[in-house]
Amino acid sequence: MFRWLSPATAIALLCLATALAGREALAQDRIVIKNGETIELHSVYFVAKCRSIMVGLPEVEVLEGPQEVKLSIKEGEVLPRRFNCAKPVQGGTLTATAKDITEPKAAKLTYRIKYKTKDGERQTARVYSVSLFP
Repeated sequence: MFRWLSPATAIALLCLATALAGREALAQDRIVIKNGETIELHSVYFVAKCRSIMVGLPEVEVLEGPQEVKLSIKEGEVLPRRFNCAKPVQGGTLTATAKDITEPKAAKLTYRIKYKTKDGERQTARVYSVSLFP
């Protein structure tokens, strides 16, 4: 493989790569919601060169999840920090609301957000581990 590496160095690099790969696999987004609570999950926007290219408000579609949790998008201007933009753009905030929780429950929440943009339709998806409490 790499003849210039000593066997000890090669083993150390292999262990490091394995540890980092395992860390990614274990990383999860977890949310905890009590009955009657509404929490903000993240900002929703679609930009090009720090300008919104969305046409209208995006739609959220739950693919898998507990019936007690409802997702919605609250319209408003948001700051696209991930792209280091200086000014807010058209977008919204994704919120999760929990209702009718009678006993503690753990579930997986999978959803996608559909954007209508000037360049056509786009989608993003995300998975959360959800803990629900009465």
